[in-house]
Amino acid sequence: MKHFLRMLIQVCLFFYCKFLWRCLKFVMRKLTGRCELQRICYNTKPGASRTMKIETSLRDSKSKLLQTSVSVHPDAIEKTIDDIMELKKINPDINPQLGISLQACLLQIVGYRNLIADVEKLRRESYDSDNPQHEEMLLKLWKFLKPNTPLESRISKQWCEIGFQGDDPKTDFRGMGLLGLYNLQYFAERDAAAAQQVLSDSLHPKCRDITKEEISKFSKAEWEKKRMDKAIGYSFAIVGINITDLAYNLLVSGALKTHFYNIAPEAPTLSHFQQTFCYLMHEFHKFWIEEDPMDIMEFNRVREKFRKRIIKQLQNPDMALCPHFAASEGLINM
Repeated sequence: MKHFLRMLIQVCLFFYCKFLWRCLKFVMRKLTGRCELQRICYNTKPGASRTMKIETSLRDSKSKLLQTSVSVHPDAIEKTIDDIMELKKINPDINPQLGISLQACLLQIVGYRNLIADVEKLRRESYDSDNPQHEEMLLKLWKFLKPNTPLESRISKQWCEIGFQGDDPKTDFRGMGLLGLYNLQYFAERDAAAAQQVLSDSLHPKCRDITKEEISKFSKAEWEKKRMDKAIGYSFAIVGINITDLAYNLLVSGALKTHFYNIAPEAPTLSHFQQTFCYLMHEFHKFWIEEDPMDIMEFNRVREKFRKRIIKQLQNPDMALCPHFAASEGLINM
């Protein structure tokens, strides 16, 4: 009975708040002479703040036209804006900037949805060793990461040198499908120096410098043990696939909207997603050093802590994870 009453109160509060919000919108329109879309566009700076408010306004509208506008085909955006202006009885000649602002927002909103579809398609496509294109990408990954070391054979223990678990990498792509391979190859090709440095560090880790403040916290025995401890590396390719999973979940959950709406003036693309992956790999590399784990069994703890830090950053509406990111800039060694 208590559960039912609680549910009833929550439903009543929901409808009450919704009714109150509609009344407030009506009053604001009468006072300002502008609809909610106009107020957002004129009072909020371009970027994630504006686009996310526009997206919420359209999605929560009682108008079917406005609700469906967030999922139209990119080619239909111009006509959709014309229809919205007509519905809201806004003269485009008097308010030319409104149409431009709405178009930019809709391109980002629709583009984000399409990006999710593109990324999901790659994730669902399994690696096929009988597919020449898949094989070519895998061999290129080796070439970009180990340019001076020939791969002796397709099935080889050498794959462990770049962080795969066995002698055939195809089994490691099961979780993220081709998406993991696409991301790893993008990083290795577009920022070869950084990727090779991170790979080298993962295989031959160095202990980070310990500050005087940290030294003072250790007893003599603990300090001697700390000095003798070896830094823990990680499997480059496996971590890359794991970070791909992190980037994928941030995208699907909508957490990356803040970032993409701030860096992509129009529709975010697969390249934007892959650049974000490169940034996450670079940042995880630094974070792993900072955490200085005792062994590889701490990977999940470190990853989860890293995930929470990224999500916290993305809660800032002005956040852009990598506005001018070049992974090779400022890379630190393990």
